[in-house]
Amino acid sequence: MSPQRTLVLGATGTIGRATVRALVQRGHEVVCFVRPRAGVRGALGPRDSARLLAGAELRYGDVRDPAALARDGFCGQRFDALVSCLASRTGVPHDAWAIDHQAQVHALAAARAAGVGRVVLLSAICVQKPRLAFQQAKLAFEQVLVGSGLTYSIVRPTAFFKSLSGQVDRVRRGRPFLVFGDGTLTACKPISDADLAAYLADCLTDPGRADRVLPIGGPGDAITPRQQGEALFRLLGRPPRFRQVPVALLDAIVGVLGTAGRVLPALAAKAELARIGRYYATESMLLWDAAAGRYSAAATPSTGTETLFDHYAGLLQGAAAPERGDHAVF
Repeated sequence: MSPQRTLVLGATGTIGRATVRALVQRGHEVVCFVRPRAGVRGALGPRDSARLLAGAELRYGDVRDPAALARDGFCGQRFDALVSCLASRTGVPHDAWAIDHQAQVHALAAARAAGVGRVVLLSAICVQKPRLAFQQAKLAFEQVLVGSGLTYSIVRPTAFFKSLSGQVDRVRRGRPFLVFGDGTLTACKPISDADLAAYLADCLTDPGRADRVLPIGGPGDAITPRQQGEALFRLLGRPPRFRQVPVALLDAIVGVLGTAGRVLPALAAKAELARIGRYYATESMLLWDAAAGRYSAAATPSTGTETLFDHYAGLLQGAAAPERGDHAVF
């Protein structure tokens, strides 16, 4: 298939950067619409973004502004595809509905006006059990996209490596690995940035991924937090040490902050972050089998070649630590 002219949103995030690289490698003409100050807390200036997104054309503006999207992003030009890796940074309600839903809706309208025929959306596997604001916002936009009449691929990945790497330094410094409960409450099939990016990029040209919701995980068996900790200690040549955190402690924190948040808005946001933490501590990032009423590792598709334990080995050998965003649990 011939190269496609593609606008990418959310390009300066870690998944977005990898996706831009994958699209450029496949010969697509890539345009990225990014903020003038991008990255976590605006750490990336235009030169930084240009370096990270080599091979793509960069255009600048605020994705929350529909006029800017049309004027400065699409610029009245024709595009074949939209790839959106947009995600709210905190997941708190006002942020989630502004980015995960409303900005996506504006982008979809601008894309349609620009002649876009195909949309690839990075979503999340946790929207299958939507209890949190950001999950509800993502799911609401998924429904808008499905009803748009455009060809779509909605990709719902399982856990990212960066989300499961927060305790590498802790363990290396001789401290125990923290787990909720006994460390076997949840499981996931972690996927690397590069493997997920390749999957997203190939959605543009794979007819088998058209008009589908696509859950996807990385290679190998599903792994629990306890297995993650055991692997870290094994790589360090040390006996495993764990500290168990009761889920009831998270429940208490959520309850206290939720009550206080009715009076103090700042604490309402902290309560939502605590709810996010509790969700990830107790829900597996695997495909939900509604008929059986459980998560199914066997039914969760896999792709790619890099495992989480490969990633851990790289970090322990001196690879740069991943950017983990604003709502990492550890």
